[in-house]
Amino acid sequence: MNSMRPVLIGLLLLALTSLPLAIAQDTTPSRLILKDGSYQLVTKYQVKGDRVRYYSSEREDWEELPNSLVDWPATEKYAKDRATPPPEAVELDKELDRIEAPLPEVAPGLRIPEYTGVFLLDQFQGEPQLLEINQTAGDINRNTKVNIFKGTINPVAGLKQTIELEGTHAAIQSHVDVPALYIKLEDNPPQPATPADATLSSEPPKTQQPADAFEQFLILRVEVKGNKRIVGNVKRQITGKISHEQHAVKTTSTKLNGGWLKLTPTENLVPGEYALVEMAEKGAMNLYVWDFGVNPKAPPNPNPWKADVKKPIVTTSPSVKSEVK
Repeated sequence: MNSMRPVLIGLLLLALTSLPLAIAQDTTPSRLILKDGSYQLVTKYQVKGDRVRYYSSEREDWEELPNSLVDWPATEKYAKDRATPPPEAVELDKELDRIEAPLPEVAPGLRIPEYTGVFLLDQFQGEPQLLEINQTAGDINRNTKVNIFKGTINPVAGLKQTIELEGTHAAIQSHVDVPALYIKLEDNPPQPATPADATLSSEPPKTQQPADAFEQFLILRVEVKGNKRIVGNVKRQITGKISHEQHAVKTTSTKLNGGWLKLTPTENLVPGEYALVEMAEKGAMNLYVWDFGVNPKAPPNPNPWKADVKKPIVTTSPSVKSEVK
C-alpha cells in the first residue's frame, strides 16, 4: 500500500498543475486581430512590453508575437461586439422576464391568469372571482369577426351614427356595484385589413393613442332598446371635432406591474348594462368593446377564476387534525 502513495501523489500533482490549462481550454475563444487582416484564436493574452503572450485555442499552447503586429482597435471592437448581445437575444430576455414576472394579485390568493386581456373582479357569495371579458363588435363593423383593437368609427361631417350591440344582456354580469377592471392589450397587435364599412371617413384609419394613457379607456352606461344595446351616438362636426352622446362613468386609473391598468368606478354603478371602450386621438372610438352588466341577483358566471387559498385546519379531537376538503 505504501508503494502506491508516491504514484497517487504524482497523479494528484499532475491534475493540479493541469487545472489552469483545462480552464483555459474551456474558456470561449476570442480573437487577436492582426494588421494584415488575419487573426489568432486565443482564450487569454497578456501584453508584456513590446510582446503579446497569448494562449492559442487552436494549438493549445502559449505563444508570443510582437505587439506592433496586433490591430488593437479592431481587436477591442471585436471583443465589444461579442459582449453586446444581438437584438434577438435582448428581445428573448425581455420575453422571458415578462413570462417569469409574477402577474398582479387582485385578491388574496387570486392573480390575473393571463398576460394580456381584460378581466373583471367580482364577488359571488362572498368569494372573489376573476372573469375574462371578450370583445364584442359594434354592428357598424359586424362583418369583421376578429378580436382586434384598431377598427374605429370616424364619421364624415354632419353624419350621426349609432353603435349597437346585439342582445339585451352581456355574457358577464358583475354581482358587485363597484367592479374593478384589469386591462392589458397586446403589444403592437397586427393591423387588420379594414372592411369598407368599418369607417365612414375618406381617410384611411390610423393607429393612434391618446396622449394620456389614463384617458384611453372609458366605462359607458349602455341603453337597452328592444333587442339591442346602444353604446353611444357619434357625430362629427364640420370642424372635424367628434362628439359622443354617451353616459360615461367616473373612474380612477392605476398602473400595475407588468403593464396592467386597473380601472375602477368612483361611485356605485346602478344595475344595468355597461361597456368598456377604447378611445383614440381626436375622439375616435374603437368599435370593438368589452361589454358587461351589473346585477347583484344574476346567476353565477361561467368559468370564473377563483382564489387559490388553503382551507383552514379543523380540529376534530385534541390529538387529531384534518384538513377540510
